[in-house]
Amino acid sequence: MTQVPRDGERTHPDDHDETEYLGSRDLASWPSRWGRRLAEPVIAVAVGFHRYMDKRSIPYVVLLTTALIGVLIAAVLTGVSAEIYDNVTDKGGVAGLDRPVLNQMIEWRSPGLNQAVTDFTDIGSTAVMPLIATVAALLLAWWWRRWTPLLLMAIAAGGSVALTVVGKQTIDRARPARSLAVPPFETSPSFPSGHTLNTWVIALLVAYLICLRLSALWGRVVTVVVALVFALAMGLSRVYLGHHWLTDVLVGFTLGSAWLIVVITGHRLGLSVLRRQRTLAQQGDAEAGEDPHPNPGSGVPQTS
Repeated sequence: MTQVPRDGERTHPDDHDETEYLGSRDLASWPSRWGRRLAEPVIAVAVGFHRYMDKRSIPYVVLLTTALIGVLIAAVLTGVSAEIYDNVTDKGGVAGLDRPVLNQMIEWRSPGLNQAVTDFTDIGSTAVMPLIATVAALLLAWWWRRWTPLLLMAIAAGGSVALTVVGKQTIDRARPARSLAVPPFETSPSFPSGHTLNTWVIALLVAYLICLRLSALWGRVVTVVVALVFALAMGLSRVYLGHHWLTDVLVGFTLGSAWLIVVITGHRLGLSVLRRQRTLAQQGDAEAGEDPHPNPGSGVPQTS
């Protein structure tokens, strides 16, 4: 059995890939009872499919299947959010929360700050954020020496856009009045905040992918804090400019977090399938009297 390394340590490269660990946390291991109940059936079924497809593609199929199921669940959560929003509105919750926050933001406005926040919020627009996500994924793929970051980014960003569209079309909530907003004005439905949801997902996914390559705890902490501050500031900028209500932004954070959990779970399941494949291959080599590690880097390609 492979020993889990201490923080900052890495064992023999043939035993596991370094991106299977987040610090000392083994991402391909499921220590909790609920985690094992989720992972074991998926791993068993996935490994059983080696008769019907290239075993190197099976982890990707697991990831894509998990993402597909997850986006359907997240879409249902979006509908639930609509019900919660209706209930809050009926009870005067919006008037008790959203409007006072917006009023405070209006008091803090000044011409210079308005321009600075507008320039910042444009980073989260549909014209700029996809470019940032693509460049970040390409750089991470180059750093990782594999395509996994691109695949994860495509799934995460595509899902967050889908959730944004579904939420806006389902709820069709009006934005704050233009008299309360800073131009340029926007016309799409308000709930949820697309800038917030998409930035939250992309920024935190980038942080996750970076942290998988960092052994130092301080480096991982700084990476996560920077991503959180950036995403939180993007959400608050939408309220400051009067382009969204506070509840639009809060739901963007919650839906984005739920979707990230799905994507990362799919990634972990893919890693678990890869490890099971390696274990079975090594057992087969041992039974055949062969060296399970004949050359560094040989055997099943390590794709996370």
